[in-house]
Amino acid sequence: MIRTKIATGVALLCGLAGALPVNADGPTRVLGANETPADSRLGEGRTLRSYHPWTPYASRSSWEARKTELRTQMRVATGLWPMPPKTPAKATIHGKIDRGDYTVEKVFFASFPGHYVTGNLYRPKDRTDPGPAVLSPHGHWADGRLVDLGEEKGKKEIESGAAKTMPAARYPLQARCAQLARMGCVVFHYDMVGYADSKQVGHTHGFRDVEAELRMQNFLGLQTYNAVRAFDFLAGLEDVDPKRIAVTGASGGGTQTFMLCGIDDRPAACFPAVMVSTGMQGGCICENASLLRVATGNIEIAALASPRPLGLTGADDWTREIETKGGPELRRHYKMLGIEDRLTIAAFTQFGHNYNQVSREVMYNFMNEHLNLGHPIPIVEQPFEPIAPEDLHVFDDEHKLPIDAIEVDQLRDYMTYISDAQLAKLRPHDAASLAAFKALVGPALAAVTATSLPEPGDVESVRVDEVAGDGFTMWKETLSRRDSGEQVPIVVLVPEDFKGTAIVSVLPEGKRMLFGDDGEPVAPARRLLTEGVAIVAPDVFLTGEYNDGETAPTYAKIDAGYAGYTFGYNRTILGNRVHDILTTIAYVQQYPQTDTIHLAGMRSSGPIVILAKALAGDAVTRTLADLDGFDFDQVYSVTDPMFLPGALKYGGMGAFLALCVPDEVMLVGESSAVPALAAAAARAAGKPDAIRLATDSEQILRWLLR
Repeated sequence: MIRTKIATGVALLCGLAGALPVNADGPTRVLGANETPADSRLGEGRTLRSYHPWTPYASRSSWEARKTELRTQMRVATGLWPMPPKTPAKATIHGKIDRGDYTVEKVFFASFPGHYVTGNLYRPKDRTDPGPAVLSPHGHWADGRLVDLGEEKGKKEIESGAAKTMPAARYPLQARCAQLARMGCVVFHYDMVGYADSKQVGHTHGFRDVEAELRMQNFLGLQTYNAVRAFDFLAGLEDVDPKRIAVTGASGGGTQTFMLCGIDDRPAACFPAVMVSTGMQGGCICENASLLRVATGNIEIAALASPRPLGLTGADDWTREIETKGGPELRRHYKMLGIEDRLTIAAFTQFGHNYNQVSREVMYNFMNEHLNLGHPIPIVEQPFEPIAPEDLHVFDDEHKLPIDAIEVDQLRDYMTYISDAQLAKLRPHDAASLAAFKALVGPALAAVTATSLPEPGDVESVRVDEVAGDGFTMWKETLSRRDSGEQVPIVVLVPEDFKGTAIVSVLPEGKRMLFGDDGEPVAPARRLLTEGVAIVAPDVFLTGEYNDGETAPTYAKIDAGYAGYTFGYNRTILGNRVHDILTTIAYVQQYPQTDTIHLAGMRSSGPIVILAKALAGDAVTRTLADLDGFDFDQVYSVTDPMFLPGALKYGGMGAFLALCVPDEVMLVGESSAVPALAAAAARAAGKPDAIRLATDSEQILRWLLR
């Protein structure tokens, strides 16, 4: 009996009564018969091979705001929001090889406990005072830092003008490290995960499943964190000035370069070679993660290096147009900041994908200028004596992989453990701890849904029809955020005696459920209207009229093998639905006669309105939600419409409910309960009853209308 009363109460406020009307072209239809919304989000979606242009910001202040937002997005996408605790690295440096004016040593240290970063350390000979350094990730060359292109390929490189000597042609990665060391830089040339001596985790292995996505654990995040710890290692050496460390790598190493410089202010200069463009964004799992490039791309990510010096090179690959697409926008950006001289862009389209001697020499001159090395210009790469790849290996009979080394499953268990522990420490118990909790989880939720509440003036509406009813007027409209190309169908029922309160009602099947087969508002909706309450009902993404066209709507094809290839570029279905609710709330705010906005969601829309309320803040006064026991640990596939990357990492429904306080939330549904985390947040806010359970329909009505 209690369940019936609660369900009736939800029906009263959400407009649901009886079965779904058979006539999909009923009185709430906004668009023409069999017409699908002309919404820019429909279609094939963005991919890593789409065109990814960037429009620079007009002012420093607008850029700084965007920079903060984008950096948070990147840290969330890589699982580094918050940054994991930095445990002792316990670095081992051994096996010095003397090359006259520089030395080469072998290094391994733990980034996470039991997960080892490996590489070679090049040092100028006999330097005592702290000086400049370069962190040098490699790309997807066979054997990584141990690459030997062979004599035949070396000859072709020399014939094409890509190199001048056989050592430089065969060993291009050694060549750049040796030259930089001769120029006075300490260089740490470290392995990508799964390459050379980094064998604990196979390259791209172990981070493809739905649980990894829900916990924001991905291969790109692991490599980015290794880069952070590699920078820590380099900055901690006695012969290195931590304020004069640059980063350079090519291809996948270029991705690691701009990722590190994007999330970390410490690098003094950034030179990602043959990677940054408006074209292909990175083809490997180690270069992609869900959320990373939603509404952005590598050009803007590279711009995060500013105001630090940034250098780019292009070749006959996806970067061939860097001087005409992407490059000019970066020049405008650096000019806006008044630092045009800190940007270097050069394309050598006579060569294929490379980091050859020609492009390396651009980098040497860039480092000479921006690390203040003091060498005469132009700098030309000098011949060097390469080291046989087998002699660069880090582990040997005397220096074995430590016995605490772990594999990917153990590493992920540790990632989960520390992430949960970090969130547990933020469990709210007073006003200050609640503020700290919100400061972490709030921006994370904005990033994982890839949306926020727009300014009221940023929502555009198109009135399609206006229908006079018995005591109310119905507006049929479409909504779009400015310049977004969206088209969200909504209906607004405004009573003649409107008293200033509007309820945004969200239903799984959409707004059509406000009306019965007789073409009149269902009885619950009629009762709201007689109370002077307006009802605003959108068809959120892929509901209602999105499904009523002659053909099924298309959305970005979800890559079940690795969701990051899809949701790294496109908002999730759940994120789009939250986005549309926030658009609707901002639309309602635009009308000055509205002084109170409530939010209601039934069945599967209940969790969605909680996420929307958490992002809407005090724009929504009270929220009614049917959770029915749902949480994100019930999502078992990346194709589930409720899939949300990072949802479990940030505490699931309990955490998102906690973001809603001190505003009031009423939960309905047979299995609904107030999560302990949300209850703790309510007590911390001094409003222990802010989140409550519904008992009957009259209680719900009094609560909303008081």
